[in-house]
Amino acid sequence: MKKLLIILLLAIGAVTHVSAFDKYTLDRNNLPEAAREFLNEHFPKAKVSMIKVDKHLLKKTDYDVKLVNGTKIEFNNAGKWTSVDCKTREVPQKIILKPIRNYISKNFPQTFVTSIKKKSSGYEVELNDGIELKFNLLGGFKSMKMDD
Repeated sequence: MKKLLIILLLAIGAVTHVSAFDKYTLDRNNLPEAAREFLNEHFPKAKVSMIKVDKHLLKKTDYDVKLVNGTKIEFNNAGKWTSVDCKTREVPQKIILKPIRNYISKNFPQTFVTSIKKKSSGYEVELNDGIELKFNLLGGFKSMKMDD
């Protein structure tokens, strides 16, 4: 029984190792069409420094794109963005929901969005002054966290 369990664990480990792997490339054609369109629309002049195709065993493939200017964009299997981190630069306004843009311009007029994450519970936004804001899926404000 003990030998059977060990063999089974080794077999699962081998399958996991073979099936789940990362691929690194510079070729935008390795991205889903929606991801390529997103890059062309919102970052038309940006050069790609790396594309990581992250294949998982039981989960769908993710795509991490890093641009030469340091911006990191994550896409899901369908090519929809899940995270955009522009470090110290401003995230393109078009990808931020209008209610979120309106809330920020009204309550934080001297700031701009440097990072945005789309989650199943809503959006997480980081401003250039370090304030983190959370919004629901419709862009309604939920909470705020300030750096200490």
